[in-house]
Amino acid sequence: MALIAFIGCQTSESSSPPPGSDDRFARRREEMVRSQIAERGIEDPALLAALRAVPRHELVPDAVREVAYADHALPIGFDQTISQPYIVALMTTLAAVKRGDKVLEVGTGSGYQAAVLAEMGARVFTIEIVDPLARRAAADLERLGYRDVHVRSGDGYRGWPSEAPFDAIIVTAAPPEVPEPLEQQLELGGRLVIPVGSEGGIQELRVITRTATGFAELPTASVRFVPMTGEAQRR
Repeated sequence: MALIAFIGCQTSESSSPPPGSDDRFARRREEMVRSQIAERGIEDPALLAALRAVPRHELVPDAVREVAYADHALPIGFDQTISQPYIVALMTTLAAVKRGDKVLEVGTGSGYQAAVLAEMGARVFTIEIVDPLARRAAADLERLGYRDVHVRSGDGYRGWPSEAPFDAIIVTAAPPEVPEPLEQQLELGGRLVIPVGSEGGIQELRVITRTATGFAELPTASVRFVPMTGEAQRR
């Protein structure tokens, strides 16, 4: 794995708004949080504040910027997508992320999920297998003031062993089976949130918690993610 950049976070307590946070997009962002997130039962105040703070339109290609706050996934190039806002909120909720947690994300994509986690006060380590996306996300996160998110270009199947253990791991691409190395990098009581299933089909979003005696697994919802590539497909 090649290390791309180390960049840091500006939390929602910052007094200066991020670049591009004009009134038009701010209104759309507030409406997104109200209608797509809060009205569907997401209640964590820290998460809702983070979603109100992160300029999602700054983390998508120009061609889809005007629909950045729409209630569906969007293409970000290289056959990859940015998840719909509700799915980002749901996975963050299932991971039970709180301030001070050390979180691994597998599948950086646009950097939006990493930015939300950073706004919540988490220490974020994120891996992206598509090198141009990793570089773009690192540059965008730095431009927006997130200088303490650690971005790495490479295959996330084996996680980030040198930084383990993690309080939470969020995977934003679907492997056919749960990668055992990711389970092993959880802290005791830590949660792995991951979609599992075949390409082109409906996948199962699972929450795997490390316990004193092993791992407890809970299926939560049917979802559809891009497939995890690399080692996940070769095994």
